[in-house]
Amino acid sequence: METISIDELNDILEETSENIDEPSLYKVILLNDDYTTMDFVVKILEEVFHKSPAEATGIMLLVHNKGFGVCGVYTKEIAEMKINKVHSRAREAGFPLKAIMEQA
Repeated sequence: METISIDELNDILEETSENIDEPSLYKVILLNDDYTTMDFVVKILEEVFHKSPAEATGIMLLVHNKGFGVCGVYTKEIAEMKINKVHSRAREAGFPLKAIMEQA
């Protein structure tokens, strides 16, 4: 078995770390509609996005007043999963709530 010097090992580790790209991040955004209740939006923010009641209420008010609100920033796969949960729970409850994602 060949032995590697500390300098060679450091060079290998440095090359490896330079080649690792950070994953792209995406904002998950809730969109306002005329039918979904404020209480349901707060519930979604607390249960799906793990927001405190105060944070959830603040984001809900942004959605209501500005037409959209950012729920969080996640990797693509996590953002897609959260959007699917929002849509699934909204359909089950009979609401048209929509969530989208855009690159952060």
